[in-house]
Amino acid sequence: MARLSAVVLALASLANAAPSLLGRQAITALSTTQIDVFTPYTYYAAAGYCAPATTLAWDCGTNCEANPGFHPVASGGDGDSTQFWFVGYDASLATVIVSHQGTNPTQILAWVTDADFALGPLDSTLFPGLSSSIEAHSGFAAEQAKTATDVLAAVQTTISQFGATKVTIVGHSLGAAIGLLDSVYLPLHLSGVTFQSILYGLPRVGNLAFADYASTSNTVTHINNKEDLVPILPGMFLGFHHPTGEVHINDSGAWNACPGMDNPSTLCSTGDVPTIFEGDESDHDGPYNGVEMSSTCPA
Repeated sequence: MARLSAVVLALASLANAAPSLLGRQAITALSTTQIDVFTPYTYYAAAGYCAPATTLAWDCGTNCEANPGFHPVASGGDGDSTQFWFVGYDASLATVIVSHQGTNPTQILAWVTDADFALGPLDSTLFPGLSSSIEAHSGFAAEQAKTATDVLAAVQTTISQFGATKVTIVGHSLGAAIGLLDSVYLPLHLSGVTFQSILYGLPRVGNLAFADYASTSNTVTHINNKEDLVPILPGMFLGFHHPTGEVHINDSGAWNACPGMDNPSTLCSTGDVPTIFEGDESDHDGPYNGVEMSSTCPA
């Protein structure tokens, strides 16, 4: 846990630098040890694809076996109209885990380009006190709203049951987008705990004001794999931006910590995949240090 905290703090230091300093900051490669500390969270993100009955019993095959000490508390969703989700506690990592199901690359590409991609203000009931200038992808916001109160109740129960002081939100693809919205939502309703988000194949979720707020409401790490084109959508020309905290996996296998938002270096996603025509849908599911998303849940 201490090693992950050190990695995340180092990434946050890079990510939160003023834009004028970015040109003077080196894009740094993570060590093997630093990469490995993300692996338990990667398996939790992959487990988000598994049916609620299996995650509640913590009997979802490889993705559950990777974290045998997990204590599930609640799960839900139907994998169709509502994405799967689960909440529980990992004593070895000393954190509540919140995981959301993603979707396959074809579906997520439809999600980020369909009629619901318009930016709009967040629901003031779910997100009280936020400025109306903070806007998010309408489709992603609608998905997050479906499970928001159930997830909040489950997190509250888990905190009370285990005396938790930290919450970690994970997800891949659409699940990462819902998770980023959760990372803004949950701190508005919970106090006395810290939050971090570890997200994979994250599309852009909101405008610059949203990205700024998400970068400060919790510690965000979003990991992109090679030429995955999902992280460059929706386009910045439509007003969408990523939060800070990008880690980009290059073709060489190096994991690079990219300072700032939407870093244009070719060592980072925005520069490495400048257009959708240069992206590769097959990179979306990974591997992320050997872990593939959505492929190892029991039928």
